[in-house]
Amino acid sequence: MAETQPIIRRGRSVEHDDHHGGAWKVAYADFVTSMMAFFMLLWILGATTESQRRGIADYFNPSIPISPTSGGGNDLLNGDSVFTTESLATDNRGGVQASDQVLLREIEDVLSGTAVDDAVKLTLAPEGVVVDLMDTDDKAVFDLGNAGVTPRLERILDLIVPVLADSGRRIKVVGHTDDLQFSREDYGNWELSSDRAHAARRLATQKGLSDRAFFEVTGHADRLPLNKDASAPQNRRISFILLNPEGLPLNAR
Repeated sequence: MAETQPIIRRGRSVEHDDHHGGAWKVAYADFVTSMMAFFMLLWILGATTESQRRGIADYFNPSIPISPTSGGGNDLLNGDSVFTTESLATDNRGGVQASDQVLLREIEDVLSGTAVDDAVKLTLAPEGVVVDLMDTDDKAVFDLGNAGVTPRLERILDLIVPVLADSGRRIKVVGHTDDLQFSREDYGNWELSSDRAHAARRLATQKGLSDRAFFEVTGHADRLPLNKDASAPQNRRISFILLNPEGLPLNAR
């Protein structure tokens, strides 16, 4: 009887892909993350105002430190931007602080197109947002030579006090005068500028601003003019400085 030979079959082995690998999980995680970012963007667009969105955009573009918003027309600013490069507040990345920009634009929005917008100058300074309420060639915010407030100042504060109150900022009020001197020896520009600062503070509290919001109230007489012409009406003004945290002493933050 013949010996049985073993039968050997040769063929290729087929390896099947592992259907339980992790590659698809990575792709799915990327997709979910993208969708979350997309819906967060939609939420931000729906929950913020136009001025807030501009502030957010500027925060992520520190290489563009100035938003060239026009002062408009032939008014006191002659159509120039209310921003100045020299006085911009900066954060540690060299850009304008987003919160200061947003606050400035909110004030700008409530004043735009009103009869008093030519009496207000808005500036970004290292300590915060400076709101100058000033005389013009034909209209004043205070009675001449004393601290009596005018309807023009009342109208300005009616417009801006709600924004100041909502900001939660501590506020410094500074009075300024021109260089015209009093004939009295017991009363001069130092006293007048201080009296006007306190009058503005009292009026702002009557309009709804908390007295606790004020950090400092003082007068600088004619020592810090806006206009090189020391007798120019723009030098007769009240400055509301809305302090950012960097503008406050550590024990007052």
